[in-house]
Amino acid sequence: MAKLWQKNTDADQAVDKYTVGRDREMDMYLAEADVLGSLAHTRMLESIGLLSAEELTEVQAELKNIYREIKSGDFRIEDGVEDVHSQIEFLLTQRIGDVGKKIHSGRSRNDQVLVDLRIYLRRKISEICHDMQELFKTLQELSERYKDILMPGYTHLQVAMPSSFGLWFGAYAESLVDDMQMMLAAYKVTNRNPLGSAAGYGSSFPLNRTMTTELLGFDSPAYNVVYAQMGRGKTERIVAQAVSSVAATLARLAMDNTMFLNQNFNFISYPPELTTGSSIMPHKKNPDVWEIMRGKCNIIQALPNQITMLTTNLPLGYNRDLQLLKEALFPALDDISQSLRMAKYMLEHISVRDNILEAKMYDYIFSVDSVNKLALEGVPFREAYKQVGLAIERGEFVPERNVKHSHEGSIGNLCNDRIASLMAKIIDEFEFGKVDKAESELVK
Repeated sequence: MAKLWQKNTDADQAVDKYTVGRDREMDMYLAEADVLGSLAHTRMLESIGLLSAEELTEVQAELKNIYREIKSGDFRIEDGVEDVHSQIEFLLTQRIGDVGKKIHSGRSRNDQVLVDLRIYLRRKISEICHDMQELFKTLQELSERYKDILMPGYTHLQVAMPSSFGLWFGAYAESLVDDMQMMLAAYKVTNRNPLGSAAGYGSSFPLNRTMTTELLGFDSPAYNVVYAQMGRGKTERIVAQAVSSVAATLARLAMDNTMFLNQNFNFISYPPELTTGSSIMPHKKNPDVWEIMRGKCNIIQALPNQITMLTTNLPLGYNRDLQLLKEALFPALDDISQSLRMAKYMLEHISVRDNILEAKMYDYIFSVDSVNKLALEGVPFREAYKQVGLAIERGEFVPERNVKHSHEGSIGNLCNDRIASLMAKIIDEFEFGKVDKAESELVK
């Protein structure tokens, strides 16, 4: 089958196979977005006289049919078709004739893939943010439920001070707030319209870029046509940086769970069906879910650097190297959503152990509270520190296990309601509803 750019010369099969690579597979991620972009673009073409009203009606109806086929899983990129943009244009031409050949007026595959990517990425950001919210709620619920159950706190992986399960769960909830702020920044960068930049230098057609921006629900155009093309790679890197922040939180949560499930800690447990066994050791309950999550999230944390290496020092304009970004980014976005959902699922089944700090091995964990008590009674802090330290050395230290931490963010004052307010404020700034409405209007 001929390619959109092809004239009379066939591409060498080995060259075609090497340069296309996995692009057909990756382009399936973009199929819905490509139709949305074409629905907006063709409405704009009619408004400037490049399509008649009758032609627009015919094109829009068939594009919506193709959109429904994609949604139902009945769409594929045929062998010999270079990419999703070609497949959709070929289907249109096959079904409605030469009018299908008009939809490419005023655009290049360069700005077509740019707009597809941004539509796809903002959808994935919305999905990831929803998964983050759900995990956040679970962590906050667990924080409140177990706020009075104490556990050891560590520095240098040495027993340090009293902590609580409320603090532990709540810490990861608040970490997600910062991660959500990163996602918001990535969304703001992503939600700008590159359509109309063509091959990166604009078009002699009198395109109405403001119209397509509004139809697609973007916040604004990416105004400068050269910069719109330069945004390829930069946008993906910024999204990857935000996702890597989420991955860092999950990787650390996974490590904690792996460690605390260890028999030497024995702070938490999970139902047998959520752990795995050993082929020769019948007692084993391995935390494979958390270990796989830790591994996946550590790989995702390397993603921004991978994208940076792909895009560093590329010359101005489009370069074919950029095609490889999809192979790096798209599976990672699926992995982070899957990991967020799995973390929520696991934590919904966690059991925590009570009375951990009753063990004699944790006596010294209360030494700081003893120092503070003396200081509150008027003993200078350094003198109080010395008194308690000498008592420990002589083996005379007797802990008081009644922990009294009341300041903001401490064991007795978790501030979970304030943390929830911070998260809600960030979520409101995304305005996902505006985009959802615009996309729904295009395909209805």
